[in-house]
Amino acid sequence: MKVLLTGIAGFIGMHCARRLLERGDEVAGVDNLSPYYAVQLKKDRLAQLKHPKLRFTELDIADAAALQQVFAAEKPQAVLHLAAQPGVRYSLENPGAYIHTNLVGFANLLECCRRQLPRHLVFASSSSVYGANTELPWSESQSVDHPVSLYAATKKSNELLAHAYSHLYGLPATGLRYFTVYGPWGRPDMSPMLFAQAIVQGKPIQVFNHGDMQRDFTYIDDIVEGTLRVLDCPAPPPSRYAIYNIGNHQPVKLLDYIAALERAFGRKAKLEMRPMQPGDVKTTYADTAALRAAVGFAPSTTLETGLARFAEWFRDYYRTQ
Repeated sequence: MKVLLTGIAGFIGMHCARRLLERGDEVAGVDNLSPYYAVQLKKDRLAQLKHPKLRFTELDIADAAALQQVFAAEKPQAVLHLAAQPGVRYSLENPGAYIHTNLVGFANLLECCRRQLPRHLVFASSSSVYGANTELPWSESQSVDHPVSLYAATKKSNELLAHAYSHLYGLPATGLRYFTVYGPWGRPDMSPMLFAQAIVQGKPIQVFNHGDMQRDFTYIDDIVEGTLRVLDCPAPPPSRYAIYNIGNHQPVKLLDYIAALERAFGRKAKLEMRPMQPGDVKTTYADTAALRAAVGFAPSTTLETGLARFAEWFRDYYRTQ
């Protein structure tokens, strides 16, 4: 199968591309190598993907003409759309970046899919769409009409746009609401990398809401397994559209998470207690029954196992920098 994968130099993108190539698929990858975080990390991820069945094009998905050229040349059988401007807190500082990539870029992608209709479009949504929903665990049947960050609003918009294109043009489309993904090659703006850097350097960790928070941490290998199973299984007619949570179904208290990181690195963390940040939520908790029913899989890697693998990679990677 030929897969067009956007955001291939990203955390989830690199891991999905590697698994696709390992199983024999052909991958056309695109990425704009945004400087939102270290471009060298993105280049190092790409270096892990040397393969005769991989083609990489550096482009911005907000450039409609360039994206159309790639679609016309590749004629992908499936599209895995992972390119996005990520981050809840950064959306408070630079909202234009989210409009540019997550709205304009996604609209361009849908237009390309309408013209070169693939057998399936799978796109990254986010657990942040649930906003301040207090009914736990979060399930796909719940209302997500009250996002508490611009990032979340753009991801909810992606779901609505994809639904419209699926209904109007028969595009098989599935959105995946990812829950706090962590593991080797992770994003440096997320807590595993931020906290690990602080622990190793002996600097304080900023602990928001004074530690009274929980997150449904999901290991990258589980994310990849769920994503590719969904990619292989478009929703059947008449709907052709689906939304699934991909989370570990096991929320962890923030202070317990920090303690697990301390054990993984063999060092104590210095804690700096802070109030809740705008746009944050207290708890995330995924109901994964729909995913399991659809593809026979739900994440289950324990935090201890995942953090041990992450710590091993972290030590190795930053030793070489």
